[in-house]
Amino acid sequence: MNKGVAAAAACVVLVASSGCGGSSGKPSTPAPAADSSSSSPAAQSGASDQLQSDYERVVGDVLPSVVQISTDSGLGSGVVYDSKGDIVTNAHVVGQATTFTVTQPTGGPPLTASLVGTYPTGDLAVIRVGNGGGGLKPAKFGDSTKLRVGQIVLAMGSPLGLTGTVTQGIVSALGRTVTSNDSSGGAAITVGDAIQTSAAINNGNSGGALVDLSSEVVGIPSAAALNPELGNSAAPGIGFAIPTATATRIADQLIASGKVTDSGRAALGVKVTGVVDNSGAPSGVGIAALEPNSAAGAAGLKVGDVITAVNGTPTPDPTTLSQVLVTLKPGQQVKVDYTSSDGSKHTATVTLGTLNG
Repeated sequence: MNKGVAAAAACVVLVASSGCGGSSGKPSTPAPAADSSSSSPAAQSGASDQLQSDYERVVGDVLPSVVQISTDSGLGSGVVYDSKGDIVTNAHVVGQATTFTVTQPTGGPPLTASLVGTYPTGDLAVIRVGNGGGGLKPAKFGDSTKLRVGQIVLAMGSPLGLTGTVTQGIVSALGRTVTSNDSSGGAAITVGDAIQTSAAINNGNSGGALVDLSSEVVGIPSAAALNPELGNSAAPGIGFAIPTATATRIADQLIASGKVTDSGRAALGVKVTGVVDNSGAPSGVGIAALEPNSAAGAAGLKVGDVITAVNGTPTPDPTTLSQVLVTLKPGQQVKVDYTSSDGSKHTATVTLGTLNG
């Protein structure tokens, strides 16, 4: 299973340019062209051989920890998280299923797994193979906060059902905000701080591993971009992964209690619905209900009020509101513009709460 990106921050192409050269300060005869080369063919071959060796080492280290997950409605990928048989994957891979078939890239009989917990809001879930994990090998999860744009990464998973597939690319950008829908037409999911990569991500890669050359998992591939100019066909070289800083935070809570109580994401504490003006154009987000201990309610907002902007950014629809909130932090104070049911306009200062599962 995989998801197409419905809306995302604009992609920026960064072109690095550098020049080399110099002069001895003397009017001497120019050196032969071969001498001006920055490296010899032997040196270039050595560097290529080292990169080849690095690829092979990383694949050997991590691929045994990346499994295929099958349900009655489709398949995706997962990463073995610990020695108890816990496997991290995407919530949209899990869907509504509670039992799963797990296939290892190294072969062997299929394993049976059960649901530990799911967090659809952040598109993450954990399943567990019984009998002490069935001998599964845990992957090493790295620190995604140390990633750099341009860093080489490998994507591992089961695209199109091809278990144990590896693609390579680079970290194209960091800190993307991505909103996507799963192929079954489920509710939109907004992920913040996503990793953009040029490593090919196809249907079935979802829930797998994005890995650096230190053999550490740095992200969970979750979505591939679609090109609306070409009928929403896949946009090659533009995929997105949830950083491990987020994935491990959520997985640890799901494993401990089956639910998420500290997502690290900001919330207004409201249930909302889209509102349109007389012409049918989106005009704001209506408050349909206030949650217990609602941050918006504490600031004076009521059911029936229509939120039109948060922190200075217009919020014409619920998706845009989610995209704004995912960039903010719990405890942060923001201005919320809204229109009351009588048509009067107001601005409230809201101390944001925490979005939970």
